[in-house]
Amino acid sequence: MSSSPALLMRLMASAYSVAEKSGAIARRVMQSGDLGIVEKTGANDLQTAADRLVQKSICASLSHSFPKLTIIGEEDLPVETVEEDLMETKQAEEVLLKPCPPEYSSLKEEELVVWVDPLDGTKEYTEGLLDHVTVLIGIAYGGKAIAGVINQPFFNYQLGSGAVLGRTMWGVLGLGAFGFQLQEVPDGQRIVTTTRSHSNKLVTDCVAAMEPHSVIKVGGAGNKIVQLVEGKASAYVFASPGCKKWDTCGPEAILQAVGGKLTDMHGNAYCYDANVKHMNSAGVLATLRNHEYYLSRVPQSVKQALS
Repeated sequence: MSSSPALLMRLMASAYSVAEKSGAIARRVMQSGDLGIVEKTGANDLQTAADRLVQKSICASLSHSFPKLTIIGEEDLPVETVEEDLMETKQAEEVLLKPCPPEYSSLKEEELVVWVDPLDGTKEYTEGLLDHVTVLIGIAYGGKAIAGVINQPFFNYQLGSGAVLGRTMWGVLGLGAFGFQLQEVPDGQRIVTTTRSHSNKLVTDCVAAMEPHSVIKVGGAGNKIVQLVEGKASAYVFASPGCKKWDTCGPEAILQAVGGKLTDMHGNAYCYDANVKHMNSAGVLATLRNHEYYLSRVPQSVKQALS
């Protein structure tokens, strides 16, 4: 037994702690009433003060503790001094106590890529659909998503004043996933979760081809993966470019850690190396079970459009 936890578990413990801090930042900005909204490429592509502060917090905190990491965040922010109160140096004890899977026990910092979406579901955040919002941190090794953290800053917010807000879920391939109760949809039910604000004919045709019993339209990729692992949906179907690597890396790792799968519309895995293009240009298909069924239902027209 080594005296010190493996690098991956120390990094995950830091990611967990800074994700918790990030959730608190997102709540604080919301409470302030001044979201500091700017449009990036249009009305459906927004950035708020919470996006900016959370990314600074995550990137600065992880870089400070793990200086040789490659960290890629969604927001294009200027290099500037990070305020002391945004730094998180704590490491979550509950993560450090877990054993590192043997295949990842001797990783080096410079071999890892961290993908950060400081606020997934920014549009929903600005519209008050707070249960759609997540903070996402994904860790990749050899191009593969191997570990991830999802923080839901406003988990429980529908319970009203006095409710304890926020929840952090995390997972590592070969170890499992924690912070939630794994559930599957009732037997035989095909419930598809898909985009709320980025739909088009391709997306709706592909959803219809799955022959779902019901369709849920929500914001945020992280939120949709949470629906899969909590038994609220059986497939996340998004037959369009638009999703990016920071949207899927962390959630994919958690989903895979409990036996699920995330691919493009052709059934190919995405690569999370530092030098890949950021867009998941061949769409996203994610399931907890029966991935092959949903893959077999993808129309040829969709595959051609997303070739």
